[in-house]
Amino acid sequence: MEHRTLGRTGRQVGVVGLGAWQLGADWGEVSEDEAFATLEAAVAAGVTFVDTADVYGDGRSEQIVGRFAKAHPGLTVATKMGRRTAQVPANYVMDNFRAWNERSRRNLGVDTLDLVQLHCPPTPVYSSDAVFDALDTLVAEQKIAAYGVSVETCEEALTAIARPGVATVQIILNAFRLKPLERVLPAARAAGVGVIARVPLASGLLSGRYDEHTVFAPDDHRAYNRHGESFDVGETFSGVEFATGLEAVRRLAGLVPEGASMAQFALRWILDQPGVSVVIPGARNPGQARSNAAAADLEPLPEETLEAVRAVYDELIRPQVHDRW
Repeated sequence: MEHRTLGRTGRQVGVVGLGAWQLGADWGEVSEDEAFATLEAAVAAGVTFVDTADVYGDGRSEQIVGRFAKAHPGLTVATKMGRRTAQVPANYVMDNFRAWNERSRRNLGVDTLDLVQLHCPPTPVYSSDAVFDALDTLVAEQKIAAYGVSVETCEEALTAIARPGVATVQIILNAFRLKPLERVLPAARAAGVGVIARVPLASGLLSGRYDEHTVFAPDDHRAYNRHGESFDVGETFSGVEFATGLEAVRRLAGLVPEGASMAQFALRWILDQPGVSVVIPGARNPGQARSNAAAADLEPLPEETLEAVRAVYDELIRPQVHDRW
């Protein structure tokens, strides 16, 4: 698999990673055996980067990933912190950072975390010198090797990129979310900040597996968060109304290269965007992990295909999401 530099961390990572939200069983039950089998398949297919968070399964995802990583030296593990508390800027202080950091290090079974990301904190946090001074202190103490941010909006990303200690920015980027291409990716490239592309399949919409008759389990955020009832609606189907997303997928289907799946096409599109370091699709089973990793084997998409994706976005998606994110 192609490797790219993960921003200011200096680490080389495979361009397709693995998002481990689902391993916390927040999308429905995933057994430990299936979680380990999924991780094993991903690594066998060339994945070297796994993204988790302290809130995924309230630590379950971190614990599973940590146990797996111990047996697989060389794996880069990123985690996130800040969503297990009330979302007010006053909670983003050194005492809490130390407590969150200690819990994640214990869950992952390491002395130093590879990469810690603020997990979509309140917008004022990105402008707080004290927050980033605290993160710098944790790096100096070797509690974390590097830090980054996970953001909801392009403006948050741009504010973070201007911070000299920020190594990476994680942002929603997919064929339904093109706004980051305008300013965020160019700014990140210029600053040497890594870009971690999350929600790459728009919560599965861009897999092409769903239709108007699909029913999601009650404990699946695609059922309970369609209007932002529990967290930012942009995390569910990238903020796109479900029926609109289905129509967009139907139009994109004709662009998929022969022999590739819709999901692989969607991942390849992300990898073709200058500035992307790694894309982190989730996988619930080994087959999905292998199929996602295989997107890195596809040839770069031709310019006319990229233009066609933009045309679908401009007609169907942009009116719904562009101004907000």
